[in-house]
Amino acid sequence: MPNGNFKVPEPSNEPVLSYIDGSSEKQAVKEALKEAKSQEKDVPMYIGSNEIRTGQKIRMSPPHDHQFVLGYFHEGNASHVHDAIEAALVARQAWANLSWEYRASIFLKAADLIAGPYRAKINAATMLGQSKNIYQAEIDAACEYIDFLKFNATYMEEIYSQQPKSSIGVWNRMEYRPLEGFVFAVTPFNFTSIAGNLCTAPAMMGNTVVWKPAYTQIYSAQVIMEIFKAAGLPDGVINTIYVDGPVAGEVVFNHSEFAGLHFTGSTQVFKHLWKTIGQNIDIYNNYPRIVGETGGKDFIMVHASADAQEVSTAIVRGAFEYQGQKCSAASRVYIPDNLWEEVHERLISILKRIKMGSPENFTNFINAVIDKKSFEKIAKYIDDVKISSDAEIILGGNYDDSKGYFIEPTVVLTSNPRYKTMCEEIFGPIVSIYVYPKNKFDATLKLVDESSSYALTGAIFSKDRYAIEQASDVLQYAAGNFYINDKPTGAVVGQQPFGGARGSGTNDKAGAQMNLLRWVSARTIKETFLEVTDYNYPFLDSK
Repeated sequence: MPNGNFKVPEPSNEPVLSYIDGSSEKQAVKEALKEAKSQEKDVPMYIGSNEIRTGQKIRMSPPHDHQFVLGYFHEGNASHVHDAIEAALVARQAWANLSWEYRASIFLKAADLIAGPYRAKINAATMLGQSKNIYQAEIDAACEYIDFLKFNATYMEEIYSQQPKSSIGVWNRMEYRPLEGFVFAVTPFNFTSIAGNLCTAPAMMGNTVVWKPAYTQIYSAQVIMEIFKAAGLPDGVINTIYVDGPVAGEVVFNHSEFAGLHFTGSTQVFKHLWKTIGQNIDIYNNYPRIVGETGGKDFIMVHASADAQEVSTAIVRGAFEYQGQKCSAASRVYIPDNLWEEVHERLISILKRIKMGSPENFTNFINAVIDKKSFEKIAKYIDDVKISSDAEIILGGNYDDSKGYFIEPTVVLTSNPRYKTMCEEIFGPIVSIYVYPKNKFDATLKLVDESSSYALTGAIFSKDRYAIEQASDVLQYAAGNFYINDKPTGAVVGQQPFGGARGSGTNDKAGAQMNLLRWVSARTIKETFLEVTDYNYPFLDSK
């Protein structure tokens, strides 16, 4: 075994490249897009050392061009879930026993591979498979994932360095063991970085993982697996399965070695999984760790002192970047009546200039929503507003799925602060606005806090420091990530650890040390150097 107290290279946030005309990075992505579209990918499951092709192929297509075929992935069944669990358990001991610095080295190498030779490829895959424009792909698939890998390695080192005090003649030590069993990672479509982090965070701490990515993210998940292989990740440490959720759950949650769930997805699914785990608690060798980040109904609260231009920019960026398909996307806005006219005019001006279409055209700000199911759900909300007496569409409201799943950025104005688009998660490019009397700031803060079961992100815009402090206090449980004079999206690893409570999850903060602590089971070791040889205590000799 190596000797030394090793230090991970000091992490810093990956710079976001500009992709301006004539830049080398823009040309590299254009070439990567062209290469990706020139061949149909055949994507296997990765179980142990095997690439599994079942012949049960499911087509992968860009959401913005749903007739184009990017390739196919091979869907599995319950037997493949069993195989993946067995592969994870077989790999567990060797991986857990590997010195932590060698585990760190693998993921630090993966980060450098993404920053360098794989940057254009993973960005292009995210653009095509998830319909993200180049900037959204860059901050997600490249920068955020690089940051997760580098900062998590540092957090791992910091955790291992946290040791108890010792008294004279005693040496106390703390050992951070991986969980006893396997971890199940269930990941969403909307962030390539989240998908990669949910499987690597437990693995970095010595756990082995069964990873089930969303079907609509498998195209970029394949690139992540390529990077793991290139970085030297041993077989069986992270196993990918492409299996329907209930089929996977039936196997995973009935296995005695199930040790933890790392989840990002809908609140309803997470509650169902939590309930299933609770019902099966007598099956497990240990109490499983349950970590989840779920939905959001994220707000922008505007004070009468705010700047209308800043508010308008925050609404457009916060609500419509990546088509509102972010758990953190601004979805409900509360604007005082003294600012509404100017904010409205600025929204009209901005949205007139925004272009919508394929991310392969770098001038498009808005792209397609992820799939037909999502398109139909969002369209239904728009149709309901059109016939509502409580709300009206003042901008956008059109949609078309003839070529891709395109929905215009849509602004809803409602006279009812509890209208359903103000309370229900939509996960699309719709933002709802309620205009309140400027002298009703206190009451409106209470309304913001009580209108939603979610508590993920939120923002206050104000030039009045007293109003900012009041909003921060009243809304302290309404958002796990709270922003002052900024849009409620764009959390950066190492700067704003991300997560919310209430209906938004367990708030275990991705991009922070506290998340990694969920994937270890500590053992305290006390070694006595001056052994006791007499049972007798001095007080027994007293009279």
